[in-house]
Amino acid sequence: MKTASYGRILFGASAVLFGVIALLWHDADTWQELFRILKLPLGTVIGGGLMIAQIGAGIGILFRRTARLESIVLIVVYSLFTLATIPGIIAAPRVFGQYDGFFEQFCLLCGAIAVYASTEANPARSAALGRAARLGLGLCVISFTLAQAIYLQQTASLVPKWIPPNQMFWTILTTIAFALAALAILINFRARLAIRLMTLMLVLFGVLVWIPLLIAHPDSHLSWSEFALTFLIAGAAWVVADV
Repeated sequence: MKTASYGRILFGASAVLFGVIALLWHDADTWQELFRILKLPLGTVIGGGLMIAQIGAGIGILFRRTARLESIVLIVVYSLFTLATIPGIIAAPRVFGQYDGFFEQFCLLCGAIAVYASTEANPARSAALGRAARLGLGLCVISFTLAQAIYLQQTASLVPKWIPPNQMFWTILTTIAFALAALAILINFRARLAIRLMTLMLVLFGVLVWIPLLIAHPDSHLSWSEFALTFLIAGAAWVVADV
């Protein structure tokens, strides 16, 4: 491991951006499912500490000497973020959005595990951790597929109208792409290629969907959060592909 991969650079930079945005705005639009952390006793302090840890670790994974330690920090942070979504599932078990929030955070945890796996000197342990991260990512991609299918109209409304042929075409096509990626990842058939193609699709989501929305509505906290989270998930997927 001589230099950080492009995937790790994207993952680390997005972790920093996500953490900074969360520190700037303490509202449900920004924190989304993680807003429950702020409602805990000393929640603002706890949440702020976790975001600061995420920022520091996002920087640390870019450097050879600190990558292993900082990947552990990210594993802890994203484990806590994932656990923070479980009360929402218990409270509203029939609302799919609660499960989707869980798998968004779990995807980040898979990325952190993949970074740790890349620093593991033991080839067998590295391969096992990489395999676990890949399978976890596959489950997350099933959730992404279902989210687009269940919220088809809402997803279509986010597609820029200037892209031919129409918004629904691209919504259905990307939903199918997610489904095929999930299948390839879980059965380990051209999994690395599937993850990298999915990563490219996610990056395009960030560029074509969220950047124009941020330009049009720079005061939208939700758009800033979704922008950072989209690239963070893309970075997590990329580092899983690299293991």
